Amino acid sequence: MNIAVLSGKGGTGKTTVSTNLALALKANYVDCDVEEPNGFLFLKPKVDVVESVKVEYPIIDDHKCTACGACANICQFNALAKVRDDLILFQKLCHSCGACEIVCKYNAVTYGKREIGKIEKGTSRYIKCSRGILNISEPMAVPVIKELLENLSGEVNLIDCPPGTSCNVINALKYTDAAILVTEPSEFGLHDLKMAVELVKMHNIPFGIVINKDDKKDNIIKRYCKEEKIMLVGTIDYSKNTAILYSKGKILYDDLHHKIIFDKLSQKIKEVLAWN
Repeated sequence: MNIAVLSGKGGTGKTTVSTNLALALKANYVDCDVEEPNGFLFLKPKVDVVESVKVEYPIIDDHKCTACGACANICQFNALAKVRDDLILFQKLCHSCGACEIVCKYNAVTYGKREIGKIEKGTSRYIKCSRGILNISEPMAVPVIKELLENLSGEVNLIDCPPGTSCNVINALKYTDAAILVTEPSEFGLHDLKMAVELVKMHNIPFGIVINKDDKKDNIIKRYCKEEKIMLVGTIDYSKNTAILYSKGKILYDDLHHKIIFDKLSQKIKEVLAWN
């Protein structure tokens, strides 16, 4: 079973909830926030496997190419451009679709591979941990996310999604059976939560909401959940002690107060979501 943890915006505490819930649920932790994968800073796993993620890109044979421009015309991503009697390739715009190779009448196009990121796997305490890392300056994270999620084990996997509701999140949700939406009691939190709710509904994914930095009042998030009949899985209090532990890179689950909170959250998740 794959459980996604996502948020409509960054900074709500998505990774905090993901890493600590993984320990409470004894689930594998999978960090799909490949542009800023910081879950390992807290879990500190011993990495024993590193795999390269590569994508294909076209190679133009100058001896065969007549610069007819057919490949540039067919490219929907502007990765190829004809400039006078020459072709210019923008590797990082290429989506490896293969169209340029198909339309070339002179067999001048072949494909090579280049690395855009890597995947690291290891263990922390009693759980397996994995994460994707996108190389600096690479614009497309989806190939790394797909590579990371395509070979997940049949156990319970907690997927720490990228922030927001972009195509990176959508591709992570393709591998998801249930979702936890993390938010905060603010106008911005509610605005972006609504987008995340629409996203999981669109994919028919069962979900519940966790409020981080809860003010213990009848706030706008709680009222929204009541009005929309959305399950509120639980809350994490707004606490100075929580902020101190987090700033030091500590696991909240090691603190007795927070252990009780996350154990309650994990139990509620098992009750609310389609558990195995």
